[in-house]
Amino acid sequence: MIDHFVLPVSDVEASKAFYKAALAPLGYTLAFEDFSDSTGELAIAGFSAASKCDFILRKETTRTVAIHVAFVATDRSQADEFYKAAMASGGRDNGAPALCPEYHAGYYGGFVLDPDGHNIEAVCHEERGRAQ
Repeated sequence: MIDHFVLPVSDVEASKAFYKAALAPLGYTLAFEDFSDSTGELAIAGFSAASKCDFILRKETTRTVAIHVAFVATDRSQADEFYKAAMASGGRDNGAPALCPEYHAGYYGGFVLDPDGHNIEAVCHEERGRAQ
């Protein structure tokens, strides 16, 4: 089980705004912020869907390779709401929510690119209408 994940971003303020909106349908809220001592800019922003912070944005000065992060959606409508919120907050379409039978029969996911081009997904694993 993963405890937390740190995503490198070029602009923490912009990414914080994007993720605040995009992850709200999945139950995530902003949990903490840390400002750089030298510049006063936001350097780290952490999000939580439960009692602890498990998704963290950290400013990186060098360009990183885009990565893929998938968040659990409890049902298909939650994946749909994630996609709508992410698109409304500046995300770029990378695959509207749909069944993805190439993964498995109940795989339902929606994909967006965040401000840094990371592929962010909300996925629900349902078999015959029930979450697994």
